[in-house]
Amino acid sequence: MRAAASEGTAAREGLPPRAIGLWGGLSANVLNMIGIGPFVTIPLALSALAGPGVLLGWIAGALLCLCDGLVWAELGSTIPESGGPYHYLREAYGREGAGRLFGFLYLWQTLLTAPLSIASAAVGFAQYAGFLMPSLGDAGRVLMAAGLCLFNTAVLYRRIGHIQKLSMLVSAVVVAACAWIVVTGIAHFDMTVARRFLDARPDAGQGFWLGLGAVALIAVYDYGGYNNVCMLGGEVREPRRTIPRAVLLSIPLVALLYLGLNLSILGVLPWEQAAGSKAVVADFMQAIHGRSGGMLAVALILLASWGSALVVLLGYSRVPFAAARDGQFFRVFGRLHPRGGFPTVSLVFVGITSALACFLSLERLIATLMVVQILFQYIAQCFAVVALRRRRTAPEAFRMPLYPLPIVVSVVGWLYLVATAGWPSFVVALLAVVVGSLIFLVQSRRTRTWPFQST
Repeated sequence: MRAAASEGTAAREGLPPRAIGLWGGLSANVLNMIGIGPFVTIPLALSALAGPGVLLGWIAGALLCLCDGLVWAELGSTIPESGGPYHYLREAYGREGAGRLFGFLYLWQTLLTAPLSIASAAVGFAQYAGFLMPSLGDAGRVLMAAGLCLFNTAVLYRRIGHIQKLSMLVSAVVVAACAWIVVTGIAHFDMTVARRFLDARPDAGQGFWLGLGAVALIAVYDYGGYNNVCMLGGEVREPRRTIPRAVLLSIPLVALLYLGLNLSILGVLPWEQAAGSKAVVADFMQAIHGRSGGMLAVALILLASWGSALVVLLGYSRVPFAAARDGQFFRVFGRLHPRGGFPTVSLVFVGITSALACFLSLERLIATLMVVQILFQYIAQCFAVVALRRRRTAPEAFRMPLYPLPIVVSVVGWLYLVATAGWPSFVVALLAVVVGSLIFLVQSRRTRTWPFQST
């Protein structure tokens, strides 16, 4: 009855209904986190830092995400609105002041990174599909990835409650598949193979700390998604309790799965072979169960990457919608479906641009995505918690323990990752910040709003 009343109230107010519960929010996070990421980035991590230090990078990434997860949990509980960070930054820095700039920059970076994030999952899907269809070719993989983005747009073009049931079902299958891979690796663990990994040493040319930063950056990319429920805050039931629980439960769950996945693979495949693999989990399962085992593993990975692309599209499609409803973006993006109560134009726009992004080169995608998000959003959100606490907004909301230590750890960790990500990614991110700021200033001058408002 409460859910039905909530949907009726939301419909009358022209907002999506609050239909997502704890399990729906948790599955939205987990599906986002366990996408194609670890299945294509484990070789990258082994190439960046040989030896047991690579596991330290995965652990460091998990600890950084847990601290940042506390930031998201408090912000999401304090301001439970769809489009999450757009509202956090606007409120924290002043809706009619500097918050307008921060909100616009978040929207700007989302328009840049959302299609690339969704496309990366779709391209990973197509790469693993190539294991089943070797004759697919590069052009075929690109077309398959773009087609997946358009297919997911069609799937999401419906009431959110139906998507919640689908995401919960796929989440259960994905977690079970990962557990099966880990258990299989443990059962066939070879200490002789593992010792070769333990005895390996980092490349002297790069150094340990740069390598650790590279692995941690990859790990954070793979853990990314623990905040997806915050993007859907306006559609979550009892958000002040549900959002923090969904965020903080998803991080340790996925971290344990990823560490188990790494250890299982490195106890079966020589680390040099794993570092050079294009489909490392398929090679791992094929080494144990033959060709049929590799094909079954690929099928499960395809399901995981499809589900990841689906829920990332779901979350990001709400950001232009939230900005439009707030009067900060084109009004047409604020349209809701008359019966389903979901954003229409915003969803279709993000879906189509994601399909187009599949035609771009993704070689430095992970580093560029992360650095852009760190400079545009993550560090600003850490200070947003401080600003909102000083105003004592929503006293009944979740409050992070050990405040402000998690914020300090998050800021230091983000700066470390930026410093070790390499100049190309930093330059692209900085250029994006400058261009976005200039566009904002031009618009503000034209509309006579902050910082050009009349006194």
